[in-house]
Amino acid sequence: MDDVLDIREVVRRTGLTARALRFYEARGLVRPLRTHNGRRLYGAGELERINQIVALKRAGLTLAQIQRLTARRPLDLGRLIAAQLEALSARAAEIEEAKSLLLAVKSRIDRGEPVDAATFCSLIRQGESVMDHENWKRVTDRYFSEEEKAHWAERMAEVPAGFDQEGYSRQWAELALRIETALPLDPAGAEAQAFYDEWQQLLAPFKAVATSEMIAGATNFYNRMDEWQSEQKPPFSMSVWQFIQAAGTARQAG
Repeated sequence: MDDVLDIREVVRRTGLTARALRFYEARGLVRPLRTHNGRRLYGAGELERINQIVALKRAGLTLAQIQRLTARRPLDLGRLIAAQLEALSARAAEIEEAKSLLLAVKSRIDRGEPVDAATFCSLIRQGESVMDHENWKRVTDRYFSEEEKAHWAERMAEVPAGFDQEGYSRQWAELALRIETALPLDPAGAEAQAFYDEWQQLLAPFKAVATSEMIAGATNFYNRMDEWQSEQKPPFSMSVWQFIQAAGTARQAG
């Protein structure tokens, strides 16, 4: 029993909190022994698993991905790493944007301009909006001609007034996150096809006004996401986009 540790010693060795350890246990990631009075005891194997979890979280993996990996269930590690690298690249771009925003605000302060908390928040929101618009414009200018962009503007003007663009964007982000967490999946499987149906339902407002040329152009744009995602964060990762394409192919084949 010399190699058995109580939760306080595991906290000291790993730097995790007792709450985090109990959460991992609730998720089935670790399974400490229990004494007759309910005290948790961790053996060498559990300590090694905890250290693995810490390392994998440091690499940015979600708990769902870690659970699959440590449980040795089928997992395409190469695809997982590629997706994580995409996410880290997007995060790096976000950090650079945040630095630019902060430097812009700091320059105002250095010039002696009064900047309170409300003004600070307003400048950040304005800067994010402007930078996001400029980034998208710079990227799309490379992939769409002036005629194509004019055609898009004309068709998108037919979107009903009062359309909740922010809510629509949140729906895309939520669906993309659920798909990312569930991957890898068999594109022809029931879960994958359910995701595909959700994707098509979200596309309905776009398809209601888009021409076949617009749909083809958008498809080509996202097929080449690896060329521009370091400049502008896409609404979903390349792994999610490739999965949806594969699920669509499986639907047609079925």
